[in-house]
Amino acid sequence: MPDETVLFPLPHGATGLFRPQDGPLPETDPRAFRAALHAAARAGGGRVGEVVEQAYPRTYHAATVVDRAGEWTVLCHAHHPWIAFADGLRDTCVSGFREPSEWARAFCGAGFTVLDADRLALPLSRVDTSVLTEGEWHGIRFYGVTTLGEVLFNSWD
Repeated sequence: MPDETVLFPLPHGATGLFRPQDGPLPETDPRAFRAALHAAARAGGGRVGEVVEQAYPRTYHAATVVDRAGEWTVLCHAHHPWIAFADGLRDTCVSGFREPSEWARAFCGAGFTVLDADRLALPLSRVDTSVLTEGEWHGIRFYGVTTLGEVLFNSWD
């Protein structure tokens, strides 16, 4: 019987950390993210601002979209097709997550999954962490990570 309290199973590569013996991490194509980003921005009557591709130690690509409601920070996980909306970025750190814009549905049509703020705020006790390695747990403990969003969209070194 599955555990009903676990709401999100973490796959290999979710933290961005890996061991060479486990093989390479999957990759989300940054071109696919850019194309979906532009389609989503157009769907909302907005325009894409700056796009920053993932670079070590970040686990995500980041972009801004400006629409009638203001500026949105959009994150795309570098290893899995997950999209999140953030309050902003400080240096390379996510400063909190927010609910997606209405135009975020356009990402789904391009094969991405949009994660809402409630899901990103899930405590790790509600996440299936069985695939995490000791090295990943070390990072979680070292950085004081307590939520799914902090595990997925991080800049651990």
